[in-house]
Amino acid sequence: MVNSDYWSATDALGRKLPGVEATGSRRNGKKVAIFYWTWHSEPFVNYGTVGNVSEILKEFPEALKDTKHPVWDRGKGNNHFWEQPLFGYYRTTDPWVLRKHAEMLADAGVDAIFMDCTNYPFTWKSSYDELLKVWDKARQDGVNVPKIAFMLPFGPGKNSYEMIKNLYEDIYQPGRYPDMWFMWAGKPIIMAYPQSIPNDSDRVNQAMLSFFTFRPGQPDYVNGPNRKYDQWGWLENYPQHKYMERADGTCEEVTVGVAQNAGPLTNGHCSAFNLPGTFGRSYTFMNGQDMRPESYLYGLNFQEQWDRAIALDPDLVFVTGWNEFVAGKWEKGGSWTGEPFSFVDEFDSEHSRDIEPNKGWGNKGDVYYYQLIQNIRRFKGMDKQAGSSAPKTIVQGKTDEWKDVMPDYRHYRGNTMHRDHPGHADTKYINTTGRNDFVDAKVARDEDWIYFYIETNQPITRPKNQDHWMWLFLDTDRNKSTGWEGYDYLVNFNPPENGISRLAKCVNNRWQWNLTDNYSVTVKENTMTLKIKKSSLGIIADAINLEFKWSDNMQETGNIMDFYVNGDVAPGGRFNFVYSTK
Repeated sequence: MVNSDYWSATDALGRKLPGVEATGSRRNGKKVAIFYWTWHSEPFVNYGTVGNVSEILKEFPEALKDTKHPVWDRGKGNNHFWEQPLFGYYRTTDPWVLRKHAEMLADAGVDAIFMDCTNYPFTWKSSYDELLKVWDKARQDGVNVPKIAFMLPFGPGKNSYEMIKNLYEDIYQPGRYPDMWFMWAGKPIIMAYPQSIPNDSDRVNQAMLSFFTFRPGQPDYVNGPNRKYDQWGWLENYPQHKYMERADGTCEEVTVGVAQNAGPLTNGHCSAFNLPGTFGRSYTFMNGQDMRPESYLYGLNFQEQWDRAIALDPDLVFVTGWNEFVAGKWEKGGSWTGEPFSFVDEFDSEHSRDIEPNKGWGNKGDVYYYQLIQNIRRFKGMDKQAGSSAPKTIVQGKTDEWKDVMPDYRHYRGNTMHRDHPGHADTKYINTTGRNDFVDAKVARDEDWIYFYIETNQPITRPKNQDHWMWLFLDTDRNKSTGWEGYDYLVNFNPPENGISRLAKCVNNRWQWNLTDNYSVTVKENTMTLKIKKSSLGIIADAINLEFKWSDNMQETGNIMDFYVNGDVAPGGRFNFVYSTK
């Protein structure tokens, strides 16, 4: 079984993920849900061109006060992103992106997503149909994918009723993907108002009322629950409230937000994000606005909210959010809106609340992803990896030699699918770099040698010159400040010839490698074994404590963000496997 608790990572700001020694053992019953947007689909993706607000205002700052400025012309569309997602301006019908999301959220420890259906009449059926299909396949491939649920409009009424009924009759009543439903209090949960459903003799209405656990959403960021018996929040200002508090002081749910589109001009209630003083990524209620350059990278607002949630210790933390990105440009319409127009939910790097990695921040585009993981580990606790097995001399080419070697570093099969799908507006994305699909890795050692084993889902391709074939990255001192992104050695930097290759050692702590000692490579069908002298890696005696990652078909060498996008890596992103004999 794949378990990301066993993995290590250090983000671009030097923040290392905590291990079980810091978090304690896993705490049963603790869950994390995240707000997820499936509205990157028809009809809103079909028109005009895409605009990137951050890029527009960097080049044309005067456009912020000019509704007629030509840079705002999106043709017939209103596709304004605060920044470009790492996977491009994608649609949430793109199976390649959906599979990436399934693995990233599973690796983070997210238990459930709540899809945004708060705007009548849209339930985004094309997106949730594709998501359910792709995530169910990922589940069968060994991914502990988040369960699914829906958040409907923030009030009862006929519109909400129609949406509840549509979802019930399309997904729940026919029993589509029941293993994917997020269960709460013994039933599938839906964030909707039960008063929307007439309590009459209609058979379907009675079935819906008894089928779901209802947790109506509180839209306000300030007031806290006004239905203490069943309501949940989705986003609040600090200090967040307890939702469904019990007599003993415990509670079901607490919200955590990256930032809040609210500020002093509206007494903390919802406003356009481009109003002055809104509570952006680097604002905290304890210390106010951090004025350092690029302060938005440090997640101060996010951390203040996580610290509050962990102190309140609910059953579930609801995080806002993963992948909204779109910031429609709207004309002024009230005291809570911007001048001369409003970007309500997303605006720029400071005034946005997405966690999914983005392109605009370069190699820091994933800092919120690892901050999310750090805090999920603090909240839920962690499992402990099994220790390393005893020293053993491995005969290369004999797979049976590895059966009793531990730990077993499992990874997901079936994730080297190719991409060919339209994005928002006039964009289109193709990616055919998926090739060797890593599914299992191991490490062994004896007195003089260290051995690495990798297994793929299908027979390993033959190496070619400059095709970045079956690379193994080694961080032998577990120190990110040494080597390229912490990696001190790159194995298979040059494809082997006649079973022999040479180690590449990083110099100058950047993407620069010098060839050093020889090592041997044995490939047999879908397995490969490397045999390397311990002394070649600076390993003394049996004291080994290293991190490693497998990568195949990297495209943009020297860019760590490539690990999310191209070929296959095990484990994903910045994660590393850990091998220690201590």
